[in-house]
Amino acid sequence: MPFKDQTHTESAEEALKHIVDGFRHFHQEVFPEQQALFKKLATAQTPRAMFITCADSRISPELITNSSPGDLFVTRNVGNVVPPYGQMNGGVSTAIEYAVTALGIKHIIVCGHSDCGAMRAVLNPDSLEKMPTVKAWLRHAEVAKTVVHDNCSCGTEVETMGVLTEENVIAQLQHLRTHPSVASRLASGQLFIHGWVYNIETSEIKAYDASEDRFLPLDGAQVPSATPKGRF
Repeated sequence: MPFKDQTHTESAEEALKHIVDGFRHFHQEVFPEQQALFKKLATAQTPRAMFITCADSRISPELITNSSPGDLFVTRNVGNVVPPYGQMNGGVSTAIEYAVTALGIKHIIVCGHSDCGAMRAVLNPDSLEKMPTVKAWLRHAEVAKTVVHDNCSCGTEVETMGVLTEENVIAQLQHLRTHPSVASRLASGQLFIHGWVYNIETSEIKAYDASEDRFLPLDGAQVPSATPKGRF
């Protein structure tokens, strides 16, 4: 989410009208063509994966993965954060527990993205003076900031942002593993976790590979995995 003033060329009324018109198009044109799918989804869901990503309006999980309704169990928040278990029993933690325990999810993807306003705010905390709740929330990204500050000889803010975005995904994967339901299924090989970074401008995705400890292109040839080896 960009933490900067945005120039809006349409009025509030025009913005709402665009959304309502979009619903009407869906209701009258799209829904009838997929009515069988929605009838099937009306009483149950069996998503293929949980997708934890940023609340940024430019990120559309279903669009970039070519997924249909019912395919992804999506959770969004500022900075694609996963609080460590026990620190904050909020929406992310409850969604993870429900996805893993009730829905039997086999894959959890934590997805960051380029030009992330949350990461820019982590680098420039003064920009959050009037947003104390956001500032408190982004403390969950502080570990990534420290790793970058202590180890990266980045020359520009753009370079620092890129490294920080990747390190934040790794940090949230580590937080994810503290959740008991996740830890149990990782240990038994019933759950697989993934860390992605999506480039808005190019549509490319890089995925974290735990065995090589680096991000690799998600090009379809081989899917990098952030999942530790099961022990049971």
